[in-house]
Amino acid sequence: MGAQSQGCAPILSATAPRIVFDTNVLLSLWVFSLSPAGSKFTPLRGLIETGKLLALSRPDCLAEFERVLGYPEFKLVPEKQRSIFEEYSSVAHLVPPVSAPDMPLPRCSDRDDQKFLELARDGAALALVTSDKALLRLARRKMLAGKFGILTPDQFLAGS
Repeated sequence: MGAQSQGCAPILSATAPRIVFDTNVLLSLWVFSLSPAGSKFTPLRGLIETGKLLALSRPDCLAEFERVLGYPEFKLVPEKQRSIFEEYSSVAHLVPPVSAPDMPLPRCSDRDDQKFLELARDGAALALVTSDKALLRLARRKMLAGKFGILTPDQFLAGS
């Protein structure tokens, strides 16, 4: 099922807002939405699937999502993990790595989350949508002013 072999859509020049979703939000949209209670963020998934939002990703972000889908607490059989991963991969737009970025970024206290900041920068995202406290603490950094927002899913839905 490797992230290298998935079939992400190529990056498109479209007018749809370019958004980065961290792994926790993707879990809410693609895993928790399967539960009888569903996810209150399901409208975000619809916006992605209809192309009203461009969900940006890169190989290391996809690999993290794929790995987390296998966590035992989610009780997803391998076929369901693969199905969820392929479903998201088919709507995610890959952003090529930037070798010499021109915009410095604040350092996230959780080094594993730095890739989402880089992806938002490199993909010219409107926002990074996350529920991660370490990323949300960076939202008020002047260094990011006028670049991209860091919002919770609730904040993003309230503004769209």
